[in-house]
Amino acid sequence: MKQFFGASRSGNLKEAVHGLRDPQMLLLMSNPGQFEQHVQELEQLFPKVPSIGCIGMSYDTKMVEKGVGVVAFYGGVSAAANVLEQVSTMPVKYIQRLQQDVRKVDASQRDTVCIDFCAGNDACALTTIYTVLKPMGISLVGGTGDAGKVSANGRIYEDAVAYALVKNNGGRIKTYKENIYHKMGDYRFIASGTDKSKYIIGALNGQPAKQVYQKILHVTEEQILTQTFKNPFGKLSGDDTCIISIKEVDGNALACFRQVNDSDVLILLELGDYRAIVRDTIRSIRSDFPRISGVFSVNCLFRYKLFTQNGYMEEYLREMSGLGAHAGLVGYGEHYNHQFVNQSMSCVVFE
Repeated sequence: MKQFFGASRSGNLKEAVHGLRDPQMLLLMSNPGQFEQHVQELEQLFPKVPSIGCIGMSYDTKMVEKGVGVVAFYGGVSAAANVLEQVSTMPVKYIQRLQQDVRKVDASQRDTVCIDFCAGNDACALTTIYTVLKPMGISLVGGTGDAGKVSANGRIYEDAVAYALVKNNGGRIKTYKENIYHKMGDYRFIASGTDKSKYIIGALNGQPAKQVYQKILHVTEEQILTQTFKNPFGKLSGDDTCIISIKEVDGNALACFRQVNDSDVLILLELGDYRAIVRDTIRSIRSDFPRISGVFSVNCLFRYKLFTQNGYMEEYLREMSGLGAHAGLVGYGEHYNHQFVNQSMSCVVFE
């Protein structure tokens, strides 16, 4: 198989897909003003080719902050695309679609990945999808788009998760998650006063969450939203840590980008040597895959902001491009198998 990436910073879709022939799966990453138009155009240009799309920035060796980006897989791919609707209430109602698509592409652990673009309620959507994928050992990589909209096969949906099953007929696939944070000190918090619908943490160890965060890190209220780039929370999940970013201050509470429940155990994280961590990830991928057809990744918006502020974003994309054809989405949350995480990178590598 092969991976294609094309972009137009002016939003000209025909320019973005110039030179693309016989795609077998399409991923569209557009802007708020042209999303509907691009979805229709893509379907007209490549009728009946499976596709999913969302609103968000994209990249290969350079960022596409406005306009449109398209990733295509071709030359040895079996693929299917669809949606699970009503993700805020009952996505399981549509689970037969995914079950049928898994059979359609003859999906297997060795050579198949599920890529998803979600419009919201990510944790519920992932739990539902993973009931089908987990028994088969099929991995998932994805992210959250902007404006609560996604597309699949030329149609736009709200309150939905769009998914693509991509089978590499020419080799293996493997997924990776990169965490550039580690535990800070011995801080350990029990969350309370939470609001699941608004992702709010009211208190930590019985004290107002805002004051606890400020006191430990010696920051003003105004500095909290940038401090989370360096010091997000972490939720312990077995041997893994799910990163939780702070979205905004809500009185004495903290609203996050990921749901926290009463009695959840949280820790405080601090930024590590991200340049060294990225190099380690690249070395690991190269060790696993001497021959690479393509890499599709989802990078968090906060990682993008952190890397940009530190003059590292372009260097990061150059380093990743050393693996071969690398492209991806800047998401508002990242998906890795059943996990909905923040401030991370998840990717799939095709042999």
